[in-house]
Amino acid sequence: MMILLLSLLALFILGTALLIFFVRMRNMQYWLPAYIAQFVSKKRSSKKKVKHVYFCFADHYEPYYQEASPELAKKRVDKWLEEYPEIACRYTDSHGRHPQHSFFYPEEEYDELLLAGISDLCRDGYGDVEVHLHHDNDTAEALTKKLVDFKATLYDRHGCLRKDEKTGEVIYAFIHGNWALDNSRPDGRWCGVDNELDVLVDTGCYMDMTMPSAPSDTQTKKINSIYFAKGRDGCSKSHDSGRDVEVGGLWASPGELLIVQGPLALNWRKRKWGFLPKIESSELSQDCPPDLERIKLWGACGISVKGAEEHVFIKVHTHGATEENAKMLFNDGGFVDLWEGLQRTYKDVDGCQLHYVSAREMYDKVRELVSLN
Repeated sequence: MMILLLSLLALFILGTALLIFFVRMRNMQYWLPAYIAQFVSKKRSSKKKVKHVYFCFADHYEPYYQEASPELAKKRVDKWLEEYPEIACRYTDSHGRHPQHSFFYPEEEYDELLLAGISDLCRDGYGDVEVHLHHDNDTAEALTKKLVDFKATLYDRHGCLRKDEKTGEVIYAFIHGNWALDNSRPDGRWCGVDNELDVLVDTGCYMDMTMPSAPSDTQTKKINSIYFAKGRDGCSKSHDSGRDVEVGGLWASPGELLIVQGPLALNWRKRKWGFLPKIESSELSQDCPPDLERIKLWGACGISVKGAEEHVFIKVHTHGATEENAKMLFNDGGFVDLWEGLQRTYKDVDGCQLHYVSAREMYDKVRELVSLN
């Protein structure tokens, strides 16, 4: 009996050690407590029936990925221009609208010819263009110039982005390259600008869609949320916490930036080593193609405006210009599995409606819900 107890104790200690090792190595210490708290809270609360699902596909679109030649970059973009309309026109949401693709194009990879093609695709009704940026060891002054100049180029030369109705300023949505929003990497790489959120707000950024970034150490403690974050002088990773957006609540106060996160969860149906769940970080790639279980899990995260939980927002991301991911999406059935899975799960199912939206339209819907009385 004693031997059995000692064996069980040894197995428990070994299992606990392995779990702690896995958590630490995958940077889960940043977000696992929040995930557990959300999981317990949802189990205890009475959930409202989901009536609307808004799906946004945010693409970290990098034609010059890994220092590609101009010829290769053009080939990557041409594939999208030729094949995306053909496949997207086969699918519609509950209102007959085709899927929307939001191209977050990197400032440092600007190519007039490539952006002309992408902006034409968007004008044909297949999505929009927003701002993406990779930078390192930067300053607030230099960053401001990059963002102001790039948004002007996108608006004036390509007809992308839009102007604020009240101020007339060109505004944009943003994704930070290497996930390092607000200088959030512990080593300070791939950004360099503490209180970057202030720079974004001051240059007309109305929404950030960088998160989630797990398993990166840039991942925030706050997960599966739509909230306002505000920069703090001399501090980094200010978006680690923030004020939840809620129906009838205050819209952005001075200095606040809207953060719309994608789903982050543990997927127990896909396990590492047979017993540890894989991290669901809403990324679509060659190694993480879409499937029905993932699509259901995205919705189960319940990302919503407080007080309007029947409206669920799903934002997923990819690096769609690379050969591997483009092959998954176009040639290996990724888009087909994604859109058929979304329609099967949410389109006119049990009173639910599916909405394909661009990044800008997702922002507009969030703001509309906040204004409800």
